[in-house]
Amino acid sequence: MMEAATALALQVGTRPACVALGVPRATFYRRLAPFYGPRPAPTRPARGLSDVERETVLAQLNSPRFRDQSPAEVAATLLDEGQYLCSSRTMYRVLDEAGGTRERRDQLSHPTYQKPELLASGPNELWSWNITKLLGPAKWTYFYLYVVLDVFSRYVVGWMLAHRESAQLAKQLFEDTCRKQGIQPEQLTVHADRGSSMTSKPVAFLLSDLGITKTHSRPHVSNDNPYSESQFRTLKYRPGFPDRFGCIQDARAFAVDFFHWYNEEHHHSGISLLTPSVLHHGEAPQVIASRQTVLDAAYLVHPERFVKQAPKANPAPSQVWINKPSTSEDNTQ
Repeated sequence: MMEAATALALQVGTRPACVALGVPRATFYRRLAPFYGPRPAPTRPARGLSDVERETVLAQLNSPRFRDQSPAEVAATLLDEGQYLCSSRTMYRVLDEAGGTRERRDQLSHPTYQKPELLASGPNELWSWNITKLLGPAKWTYFYLYVVLDVFSRYVVGWMLAHRESAQLAKQLFEDTCRKQGIQPEQLTVHADRGSSMTSKPVAFLLSDLGITKTHSRPHVSNDNPYSESQFRTLKYRPGFPDRFGCIQDARAFAVDFFHWYNEEHHHSGISLLTPSVLHHGEAPQVIASRQTVLDAAYLVHPERFVKQAPKANPAPSQVWINKPSTSEDNTQ
């Protein structure tokens, strides 16, 4: 069929021949020039530079006179001297084929930071801490709130409000907090971002003396410290949080009330609506059992309201991750 179409196309044209024989024109053209298979080697354009001319251009570009100048500058200089070898764009192509178009300056290469993958399966195993600014009474005035949070229970184990951000103040906060929580060597890991106080030598030396492992977030990755960031959002979205604090005493009074509410009254959605204090101090089993008793009584009164099964109280979390590693099953989905 294709031979007949080809022969007829020479007499009446491609389109009439394909219509007469019922051959799609796309198929006709594809059979003439198959898409698959070896392709002919590209030929040099007739108006392109010869090998001798390309060598001459490359010699000029690499000469001591022009090796530190751009092709545009070289072309303009030669043109002013009454010599034309080729266009500046052709000079770039010649240089590129010879491997001479790389960045000449040394480029800064950022180190590869490993993503922190931290696990807490109980209180006082993993702490997260950060510092946030609270607006003061006038523009450009701030108070600095230091907060240390237990990642497993979300319990605020220590906080401090100061006029400035200081490594010595952070060191003092950790000394007091570790003493109150009875932290033993090799028990605790402390995670933070890469702020100046977090990476300071006084804090690093103190944690090393106490046998505490410290880790840091990757630069500019707030998701590596999510629990502290979330806690600050809860703070600043509380009803009654002012636009500015009149003085540091006002800020401290607000912080006292807030952290008492957060630890003792706030039912945290990330820990099965338990309060951080209940989970931190090991009271979760009793609270969950009490909730289950209430649910069982409700089920006995109105079982028809629970269609699938009897209600069950949500269990307490057994582990909490910062950047939980992906499993092979997750990767295949």
